[in-house]
Amino acid sequence: METIVCSAGGAEVIISPTHPFVLIGERINPDGGLRKEITRALAEKDADFLIFEGQSQIDQGAHILDVNAQAEEISDEPETLAWAVETLTTKVNAPLAIDTNNFDALKAALEVSQGKVIINSVTGANSSLENILPLAVQYKTALIGLTMDEDGIPANAQSRFEIARKILQRADDFGIPAEDLIIDPLTISVGVDHHAGVISTQTIGLIQNELRLNLTTGLSNISFGMPRRELINDVYLSMSIANGLNSAIVDPQTTRTLLLAADLLMGKDEYGLRFVKDFRSSKK
Repeated sequence: METIVCSAGGAEVIISPTHPFVLIGERINPDGGLRKEITRALAEKDADFLIFEGQSQIDQGAHILDVNAQAEEISDEPETLAWAVETLTTKVNAPLAIDTNNFDALKAALEVSQGKVIINSVTGANSSLENILPLAVQYKTALIGLTMDEDGIPANAQSRFEIARKILQRADDFGIPAEDLIIDPLTISVGVDHHAGVISTQTIGLIQNELRLNLTTGLSNISFGMPRRELINDVYLSMSIANGLNSAIVDPQTTRTLLLAADLLMGKDEYGLRFVKDFRSSKK
């Protein structure tokens, strides 16, 4: 199963169990680690900062850029998100994931997008499926499906799996191929539920083994509110990769070397050439 997306400039990224792990850069998001700077850049439409941040993530190892413009300080999300997508499309050669739960903002961003983008996201709620799936068809996008519905996020892996299967079936009804669907098993903090990591990794295993779909997740959610967050994130990411996760929304600056090591140990780095190349570059 290969999910293929591409930028306007022709940069192609393949998410699949047999390809190297795909990093989706998370930092163009007002809720991310650069909250103040990104929020200001989006609100003021500071193209130089936005381009710099996007290119920095690519230079640090990201393959795809997640773009979100939801913040109280941003009064017109549709206009701002469309501006951000158009700016990055023309200046940074990487595929984009358009990240919003605002239908008008999503549509505005899709109208100026180029290449093949990812919609982040649709849920198993009927209203979400009815609104978002037609846009995925119209704009020929890939799509991240969240394992939640009208009742929220299920507390067990089997129920999350059933929502993933529902999204797959509804996507098929609209003519969206399975390879254009990426499932997010959803991750909540272990500070809220100490079973959260187990449930998410079990969900990943079920979806990979039964549905054969590609998977992603927002990595940093697992450690929210906890000390030693990077340690928790790294261990959880390793567990998830072993269960079948093949992409994640992450800060590439903090996860690149771990993922290079994971690709090496999963047999996705022939003779360790990428790992050794990165090591030599770091010494320079």
